[in-house]
Amino acid sequence: MEKINKIKNIIQALGEHEDSKAAIELLTEMGTNSPDDEIREYTAQTLIRKNTHEALRVVLISKGKGINDLSARVAMASINELLALKDKKEAVKILDDTIKMHSDEEVRNTARSVRALMTFS
Repeated sequence: MEKINKIKNIIQALGEHEDSKAAIELLTEMGTNSPDDEIREYTAQTLIRKNTHEALRVVLISKGKGINDLSARVAMASINELLALKDKKEAVKILDDTIKMHSDEEVRNTARSVRALMTFS
């Protein structure tokens, strides 16, 4: 339990780090690729809270990450975090672009569903 709390603190610190590009790269490489659902969940939530184009792209358009994670727990936590955003403009823009242009039909369908949820929230 203590180990997970330390990892969560590191993820949170990276989410608040000044060098946003390096932090997002590290969170993407280490956090979203973790075999542990809880780490992937917390990483996705942290990236969504950053609410920047680069961070949101990772959890919205990448197969196997964020809203497209194979774990329902991770996907639902990501969706709930998106719905809780005060400023949804960037997320909606990325979802719209994903619906129109992504090559993977499953990713497009997930984006379409999440976009609909965000419209009604």
